[in-house]
Amino acid sequence: MRSWLKQLARRGISPLADIVPLEIEEYAAAHSVAESDVCRLIREETYRTQDCPQMVVGPLEAAFLKVMVLAVRARRVLEIGTFTGYSALAMAEALPEGRSVLTCEIDPDSAAFARRYWDKSPHGKKIEIRVGPALETLRTLTGPFDVIFIDADKANYVNYYRRAKELIAPTGVILIDNVLWSGRVSSDPRVTAVLLTIRDGLFVIKPKPA
Repeated sequence: MRSWLKQLARRGISPLADIVPLEIEEYAAAHSVAESDVCRLIREETYRTQDCPQMVVGPLEAAFLKVMVLAVRARRVLEIGTFTGYSALAMAEALPEGRSVLTCEIDPDSAAFARRYWDKSPHGKKIEIRVGPALETLRTLTGPFDVIFIDADKANYVNYYRRAKELIAPTGVILIDNVLWSGRVSSDPRVTAVLLTIRDGLFVIKPKPA
């Protein structure tokens, strides 16, 4: 099993990518925004050293995050769940100078892992990490954020989503990962949303005009 995971990691494919055939996932990644060298290093070390390496988003989802950041011309990005820092860096790479990613992580070791690689990238200075329970951090924040990416503990997804709706800009987008995890999904008729079959499900949510 470990050797199979390593083979997938070298190809930039997540073992969660079984909603669609792996060959299609690989083809899509190959024809999307290229993975940066530092992101590749994060992904490779994540698979070598972490207990749950499949939590890293991988090249295809990272490419989608970058396109979303560009599409809404984001100035401020909020991420809930840093893990080893791959997705935060990918989004920072799509931001012009003077714009920022604020990411929340409960585990100090994961935060230290992420910082070590962000320091290798010219885009790392765009990232601020808050270490501690995300719900506590979210209570201290003021919006608006142009992109909010939720990819943390599933038990609090509803709470993260409720707070995200308060913090998102009217022209922004909320992205929620793992929404087909274990075959369970919920929806909110008060927003406009599309559910994508990237990895194990990614919700793209736009606030409806007030």
